[in-house]
Amino acid sequence: MEAAALPSCTLVVAAYNEENFILEKIRNTLDLNYPENKLEILFITDGSDDSTPDIIAKYSQIRLMHRPERKGKIAAVHRAVEEVETEIVIFTDANTILNKDALINIGRHYSDLKVGAVAGEKRVRADDRADATAGEGIYWKYESALKKWDSELYSVVGAAGELFSVRRKLYEVVSNDIILDDFMISMLVAAKGYRIIYEPNAYAVESGSENVSEELKRKIRIAAGGIQAIIRLKGLLNIFKYGLLSFQYTSHRVLRWTITPFLVILVFILNAILAWQTREPLYFLLFLGQLIFYLFAWLGFILEKRHVRFKILFIPYYFVL
Repeated sequence: MEAAALPSCTLVVAAYNEENFILEKIRNTLDLNYPENKLEILFITDGSDDSTPDIIAKYSQIRLMHRPERKGKIAAVHRAVEEVETEIVIFTDANTILNKDALINIGRHYSDLKVGAVAGEKRVRADDRADATAGEGIYWKYESALKKWDSELYSVVGAAGELFSVRRKLYEVVSNDIILDDFMISMLVAAKGYRIIYEPNAYAVESGSENVSEELKRKIRIAAGGIQAIIRLKGLLNIFKYGLLSFQYTSHRVLRWTITPFLVILVFILNAILAWQTREPLYFLLFLGQLIFYLFAWLGFILEKRHVRFKILFIPYYFVL
């Protein structure tokens, strides 16, 4: 796409006490490809009491917003968006690194007036840790495939906060108690009748969780936020009003956050009954596959406790976790 056809955009980075990483983020941000006359860069550091604001202030290319009061990330993001006058606002986390053409690959989609938001791809930096978080990268590859298919069918169901964008005129303020603010903001855009496009060639790279305990805390937070979102977005369950979006939302998100974990257990029990009563080879093989999968998960749990790295076992362990 020609530079003249790209929309004006503001890159918003909310940073809280990121002095150990912020310099790398600044260098990465200033190295991104986008027409200079169409890009504004805004870092907001509300509540930071380390040297993060001082480091950012040294760069004249970046607009810095800072208040000593800490009211939470989403409050800071809302305050930043109030100052945005460009057509598009792009959000990215302070602890992620973007590919050079990320902004261009996002901006080009907005030539379609039916597109209200564009979600980038989250990538987890590979490392050699001997725990279940080694399976996190595999999980996100699977999640990225689902998002790609969702986008091709109609719309992505929500966006990850590591990298996503919305049309400024469609941005809707959500309450400060929202746990999954990125998901909520993007779904409110979809609820207005606009598509959320998935762009895998705009990606944010970050490190995985430090350990299993931290990853479990993160997953609990996401699960809690998912239930909260289901309650507050209950209108999207009306398939007669939202059609394909409602189907995608229900199948990809609502079921995952509510009954699917229990159905996994039910499938295991029913499969055992079918294999025992019918003696059919198909049911027996399916049950054997489940047994092997959960055995691998258990072995992954044992090896993680002993700090022994065996990545193929950490994938089922991560799933069960």
